[in-house]
Amino acid sequence: MSIKLINIGFGNVVSANRIIAIVSPESAPIKRVIQEARDRSMLIDATYGRRTRAVIISDSDHVILSAVQPETVGQRLTNDIGDEN
Repeated sequence: MSIKLINIGFGNVVSANRIIAIVSPESAPIKRVIQEARDRSMLIDATYGRRTRAVIISDSDHVILSAVQPETVGQRLTNDIGDEN
């Protein structure tokens, strides 16, 4: 099994195999998920000070913030999976 990496902006990449969900940060439940991850030291902020546009939840309970739109990250993930077939 090869490791597939997805660009989440500003030269940051995450393992495609570890992604559970890519969501928008606008709703109150997602804001709570972000705060709980921050409290547990499981939050990774990859926004470089920009506005958070996507929240990536991994299977290791890490929550990753990205400044790239969720649709863009999802499209990169879909394109990457399609390339291996």
